[in-house]
Amino acid sequence: MAWSLRVRARSVSARIAQEIGTTTYLRKWLILGGGIGLIAGCGAVVFYEALTFATHVFLGLLVAYRVPTPIGEGYSVGSATYGRAWALPLVVGLGGLLSGLLVFRFAPEAEGHGTDAAIDAVHHNPRGIRVRAVLVKIVASALTIGSGGSGGREGPTAQISAGFGSLLARVLNLSPADGRIAVSVGIGSGIGAIFGAPLGGAVLAAEIIYRDDFEVEALLPAIIASTFAYAVFGVVEGFNPLFGYVDRYRFSDPMQLGWFAVIGVIGGIVGLLYARGFYGMVDLFKRLPVARALRPAIAGLMVGLMALVMPQVLGTGYGWVQQGLGRATLLAIPLWIVLALPLARILATALSIGSGGSGGIFGPGMVIGAFVGAAVWRIAEPIAPGVPHDPAAFVVVGMMACFGGISRAPLAVMLMVAEMTGSLEIAAPAMLAVGLSTLIVRRSDDTIYRSQVRARNDSPGHRLQFGMPLLANVSVTQVMSAPRVLLEADTTVADALRMLETRSLPGGPVVDHHGIFIGTVGAAQLAELGEGRAGDPVERVVDVTAPSVQANAALDVALEALTNAGGSWVTALDSGRHVVGIVTSGRIVAGYRQALEANLNRLSTMAGGVVPLELRVAAAAPVAGLTVRAAGLPRGTIVVTIERGKSLLFGAGDSVFEPGDMVSMLARPGARSAIEEMFSGAEREDEGDDGTGAMGVPGTDGGDQGGSGNG
Repeated sequence: MAWSLRVRARSVSARIAQEIGTTTYLRKWLILGGGIGLIAGCGAVVFYEALTFATHVFLGLLVAYRVPTPIGEGYSVGSATYGRAWALPLVVGLGGLLSGLLVFRFAPEAEGHGTDAAIDAVHHNPRGIRVRAVLVKIVASALTIGSGGSGGREGPTAQISAGFGSLLARVLNLSPADGRIAVSVGIGSGIGAIFGAPLGGAVLAAEIIYRDDFEVEALLPAIIASTFAYAVFGVVEGFNPLFGYVDRYRFSDPMQLGWFAVIGVIGGIVGLLYARGFYGMVDLFKRLPVARALRPAIAGLMVGLMALVMPQVLGTGYGWVQQGLGRATLLAIPLWIVLALPLARILATALSIGSGGSGGIFGPGMVIGAFVGAAVWRIAEPIAPGVPHDPAAFVVVGMMACFGGISRAPLAVMLMVAEMTGSLEIAAPAMLAVGLSTLIVRRSDDTIYRSQVRARNDSPGHRLQFGMPLLANVSVTQVMSAPRVLLEADTTVADALRMLETRSLPGGPVVDHHGIFIGTVGAAQLAELGEGRAGDPVERVVDVTAPSVQANAALDVALEALTNAGGSWVTALDSGRHVVGIVTSGRIVAGYRQALEANLNRLSTMAGGVVPLELRVAAAAPVAGLTVRAAGLPRGTIVVTIERGKSLLFGAGDSVFEPGDMVSMLARPGARSAIEEMFSGAEREDEGDDGTGAMGVPGTDGGDQGGSGNG
């Protein structure tokens, strides 16, 4: 029965994939974005309810303590004292213990904050987020935060919807570019749903994956997904802003900009402390000589002891932000707590999540920022002119400035906080504060999300497009070869290994009885299973996250898929997900050489007065061992590519000439003989160089893919 359902599901997914592959861009993302948004909204509801239940059990029943909640969650000032204070450290430690045991037993990748893992998947393998990791993340985060650990609920929801985007990329065989967008959209729509901030979530999807850039292609799909996610979550949990509609602030006194500038500067500095403190704690716990599963328990015990003195460090902390937004409730909090809370919250979050516990770091970042603004207001309001009577503006801008800078997503965080507080009117002073905070953070090059890359051309997918544009002129069909082995799902592990070893192949694709692609297996992986699993069907060990490529795609898409696969070959499929070929690194190099040879003469004609050259680096050549920049090639020489074995490098200035390399260049006719001598090792009679050297065309290193693959 289960087998029949799996076969039927694959057949249906193949038909959907074929429909998606032939439809228009807008219709495709209405379908995909809508589906991701629905799952994001449902996932946000599931996690919200799980966290509410866990908080009630751990803190409500075991500690007899009611945490404060914001207006969007029913508003409660919480308990004044702990009913069983002695139990608090034990309960927070117990939550950490259960979370650690769950994570490190079933899905180690679910430790820490899920948003960073999802960002990493965008850049390196959009198909690689396992469903198991998502399920473990939900439960582990509910245990960590519900028991009192300091964490945000956005990490689990982001991983739920990003995981669904990753699942779509696998099941529907989306291109690497579409897979990246699907996972990015999942991140933004999940976070936007749990915070009731759809516009901010949509912008976050395009902004959060880079430090200093923006993924424009993700914006429209993210708007669609965030709208669906917000609607689903709102229907169940309500549409009120998380912190209600705070008192409206009208900017009418330019002198107040000075105070918002102060908040921006302090917010940037505190943001840096947050990132460095968090990752410092991560490194510290990695060196701790204790089992990984026990580390969150030790950290939980420490957070529980902190909370005996300062209950504001427990859980999400959103209820305390709500109290900071009102004058009377903020003044009721002791001044020393207001001043100490940003640093205490940094420490508590670093312990709870940095130790290997599960939860988000977005939410704590906003709590930290809120009390940065509250601290500035508490100090300035009694003694300085021009300070607003109400602290809400300072608290809201503090949230924006502190986390907007260190997350490297200032625009998205500004919009999200504005939506969560219903305070768009505060945009003008907020822009000043966020701008100053961002400048401070960028000078140090820190970020709270270490999986972010600097810009689009630093992302593996985009870098391949920018670095080897000629690959787009060659199709996969032109270079792929027929698969030498095609394993059926019920083939035993022993038989599959024997078939691969007989043909000296590193792995092969696996299909079901209808010929629909399931995934891949590697010979080394099968050999490690041992005799105990030799009789198992290969379907049980197949890697369903393995990238594949459409046969009608361009070769740059295949190269990105091969890079994501981390091997030397990738499977080519038709529109019905049937295996039609294998693409190896060697085939991609050969295809690029064909495109290069076809275009060198055209390039030389366009450049005017230059000739194409293709020379091999001799062992004794003067250029051997030197970079393109340092080789002293004649002025005007352009190094296009360097072929090294089965690898193809683009001619960047720091690329090194090694003996045996085949180098393709464009050069002036008069410099031809001098260049030939430099590459052959003969004496040079004419330097032909004024000291400026040659230009390496900016690009990327194709990497050494190695092996012959399955082709």
